[in-house]
Formats: sequence, C-alpha cells, structure tokens
Amino acid sequence: MSKLLHDRQLPQIVEYRVSIVETGAVGDGKTKNTRAIQQALDACADRGGGCVVIPPGIWLTGALTLRSKVELHAQEGALVLFSRDFDDYPLLQASYEGVSTVRCQAPLQGDDLHDVAITGNGIFDGSGDAWRPVKKSKLTPSQWEALCQTGGCIEKTEEESIWWPTKEAMLGETVVAELHDKPSFSIEEFEPARDFLRPTLLRLQRCQKVLLQGPTFENSPAWCLHLFQCDQVTIRQVNVRNPWYAQNGDGIDLDSCTNVLLEDSAFDVGDDAICIKSGKRQREMDRHLPSADMLIRRCTVYHGHGGFVVGSEMSGGVKNLHVQDCTFIGTDVGIRFKSARGRGGVIENILIERIQMVNIAKEAISFHMFYDGTEGTFFTEEERNKRFVDEGTPYVRHIRLREITCIGAKTAILINELVEAPIEDLHIEKTHIVAEHGIIMQGGAGVHFHQNQIVIENKKD
Repeated sequence: MSKLLHDRQLPQIVEYRVSIVETGAVGDGKTKNTRAIQQALDACADRGGGCVVIPPGIWLTGALTLRSKVELHAQEGALVLFSRDFDDYPLLQASYEGVSTVRCQAPLQGDDLHDVAITGNGIFDGSGDAWRPVKKSKLTPSQWEALCQTGGCIEKTEEESIWWPTKEAMLGETVVAELHDKPSFSIEEFEPARDFLRPTLLRLQRCQKVLLQGPTFENSPAWCLHLFQCDQVTIRQVNVRNPWYAQNGDGIDLDSCTNVLLEDSAFDVGDDAICIKSGKRQREMDRHLPSADMLIRRCTVYHGHGGFVVGSEMSGGVKNLHVQDCTFIGTDVGIRFKSARGRGGVIENILIERIQMVNIAKEAISFHMFYDGTEGTFFTEEERNKRFVDEGTPYVRHIRLREITCIGAKTAILINELVEAPIEDLHIEKTHIVAEHGIIMQGGAGVHFHQNQIVIENKKD
C-alpha cells in the first residue's frame, strides 16, 4: 500500500477563483441557478481552470456538468439544493448496477475529465425524496399516511405496498426491462421511463485525478456517490447521508476504479455504505475493468446494509484492497462479500484489519456466493451442485481478516461458497465476536481460523 500512496496523484488546479454570484446566482432557495452556476464552471474551464466558489446561501439548481481542471468549492453555510423537477435531468448513456443503460443525468455529472475536485464544508442535497419509491413496511403508520397524502401512486403486491412518486415511475421498470432485452436501444426509447431512471447524486465516469474533500452529500435519488472507471481518486473527510429506508441508497460505489484513497469519512445510508464493484456480466459485449489498488481507512458507518462490501457486481474482478481502522455501528452486515454464478470475476488479495463493530443485525462477517438479493440464502445439495465451472464462475482467494471486534451480531461468520469454486486461502485471525450464533459454513476447506474468540450470547425472550 505504500506504493499506492506514493503513486496516487491529486488534481492540479490553478490559482484562480470566481464566485457563482458573479455570474448571477441568487441564494434565496427559490431562484433556479442552473445557468448561472454552469456558466461559472464553463468560464473557469475555458480560461484554463480554477476554483468556482459557492458562498453561504440556499442555491436551487438543476443538473450541473463538471469540467476538467475545475474545483467546485462549497463554503460552510452553502446548501446546494437540487431541483425536484425531473425535466432538469436529461437522459444520458450510463452504467448502473453493473449494466450499460440509460439514466437521468446526475445532479453532479462528470465524464472523461481530468483534474476535478469538489471541496469545502457545504452541503449538496439531491432531493431524493422526490424520486425514490418507499415501502410501507419501512415507515410508521403516520409516516405512511402523510406520504400518501402528498400524491403519487400506490403499488400493491402480495408482500408489500410501495409508494411511487408518479405512475410513470411505477411502470418504468417494465419498460426498461423490455429495452434491455433488445440487442440495442436508443436513449429516446427510455423517455417513457424517465421518472423511474433515478440518478445518482454524483456520477464521475472515466475521470483521472479526482478529489472529494469536505462536503456533505445527502438525500440522493439512488446511489449517492458513483465513480465508474476512475483512476487516481482521493476522497477524504466527506459525509454521506441517505434515509435508512432509501431504496438503492448506497453511500459510495467505487466501480472499476483504480488507485483510490478513501479516508476519514462518515456514512449513514439506506443500502450498502462503502461498496466495491466492477460490473455485471450479462452479454458477451459487456467486459468490465477491475477495481484495484485501494486503501480505505478511518471511516465510520452508522447505518447501511453492509459496512464494507465487495460485490455483488464483480465481473471485472476486485484486487489489492486494504481496509483498516474502520467502525461500523448498527449495519445489517459488517464485512460483506457477495457474488453469484454467472457474474464471473476474481476477488483476490484483500487485507481487512482493525475493524470495530457493534449491534450488527445479521452477520458480522459474510462470504455469500449464492447472493440473489437476500443475505444468508441456503440451497439443497441438488441446487448447490447443478452447475459446472465456466467463464461466469466467480472466484474468491487470498483474503485476510484480522483484529476484527464485534460486540453484538446475529451470526458471527457466514461462509456459503460454491461447490465448483470454493474459497481459497481465506484467513480469519485474532477476532473477538459476540453473537447469538457462531460460524455457519457450507464448504470451507480453504478457510483457516487462527486465535479467534467467538462468544455466544443468546438473547432472552
């Protein structure tokens, strides 16, 4: 990891500053400032780069396109509030959940950039509550009633009632599924499903030398921070917040990224918090780059489906990761590896150490190679043995977890591996876990335990 810290490069931003007030922005929370803020970004880039300053105020805006050699600096007291008008977010080609698709433009969007930064102690709010579906089971009766009174549509299934902001959003999944079944599609064909195609709050695609330092990113329509095929990435001292019930409310997804430092940041979100991905193999044409060479340290997760997560989209592979000195409080799962047959890819050379966890709802440590959307799924022997090795077989190997402490979990360790591709060279050592259940393992010949202490404490009725 010393090589990673030595090779990683920060963006180079020239010493020039311009305030968005100078291009006509008004921070009254009512005036839509999309044109004024974009003008400042573009003018700064056109003169060779510099820093665009957002001063204290409430700055209403639509989607913004970031530029190379430009730093967007939100000062303390600045609230950038993204519009609830879906028409402010045009449809674009994108990658989401491992699939090449079409989505609405992210409120903060950057493609094929170099030397790009977002800094300061301000807040970027994605107005995600205008976009997201909400399950009835995740709200109190009074909250559900209040939500329904805002309008929208109610979808009733056998298991659940779901609130959608519009009828088009509710029906959009069917439209998108039909388009993905076609050998090719155009952006225009997705227009009827626009309301369903929730953007991430920040999407950076194929960018070089990226810095995120200081801001709070919150209330995203979908994933909060999505970096896709980016290199030389530094993320420090950011706060990422989504409601705990936020559908697809991931904190950060590092997707086929390389040379990444993530440190001293906090996450309180509605899905996986710190997630490493590298695409989902669906067609022969879908070839994904690996996520590799990352150092993640001194981060805190207050809520999420998983504290640190690899997968389940990992077709391009994940390798050379070092995670250290993090704290997970009340997440569903603590350390979580997940994949499935058909995904392909290799997860290898991972070191996770000195992790503190409390009040984990499910597994403190989970390796689940039958992931189908439900953690902890088990299968009959016939189901487990029904496939042979092929190019869609995922592999997990050369993993070390050490000095892991967890006080309070449902299950200490879950290992559910594929018969045709067992986990290789997994070492779990010097852990102290207090849980209701100990180790649940299907397979495990390549798993090695050293100096672990697992204390079983069953909860009283």
